[in-house]
Amino acid sequence: MPVRLSSFSAVARPDARVLILGSMPGVASLTAGQYYAQPQNLFWQIIGQLYGIDRGAPYAERLEALMAHRVALWDVLKSCQRPGSLDSNIQRSSALPNDFMRFFARHPQISAVFFNGKAAAELYRRLVLPTLAVRFPDLRYVTLPSTSPANAATTPAVKTVAWRVLGRTS
Repeated sequence: MPVRLSSFSAVARPDARVLILGSMPGVASLTAGQYYAQPQNLFWQIIGQLYGIDRGAPYAERLEALMAHRVALWDVLKSCQRPGSLDSNIQRSSALPNDFMRFFARHPQISAVFFNGKAAAELYRRLVLPTLAVRFPDLRYVTLPSTSPANAATTPAVKTVAWRVLGRTS
């Protein structure tokens, strides 16, 4: 049986306007204790292009710069069982979502949620949305192509163009 994995705390200032959600950090990220630490993941490259953040800067500086743009970062799942890093290996029956009711109550200016890939969107819609739809009906949801190297069918250029919508929202 796979080990139970736990995600990171949300990265957000009280004045955040948008939220980027992944599903659950991969092995490289969990090992490093950093969001999107897998070297081939395009997240920090794309974010760097959108907001002028140096992807080579220390992790804490990248997070501060992202928050300065009023962007929050988190994962749908608080914990789950998953061998390896692939979202498709998440044992759905083990998936425990983060407390989004509390998060959105503490970040009332968030108007849009951007999913880093289809798996994050599907997990959110299945595990979280049924409990939030009435209380937070005006949130806008956008599914973006995953920045993961496992999403090899989508080119880096196409991913970057799709993610530009985030820069126009925050």
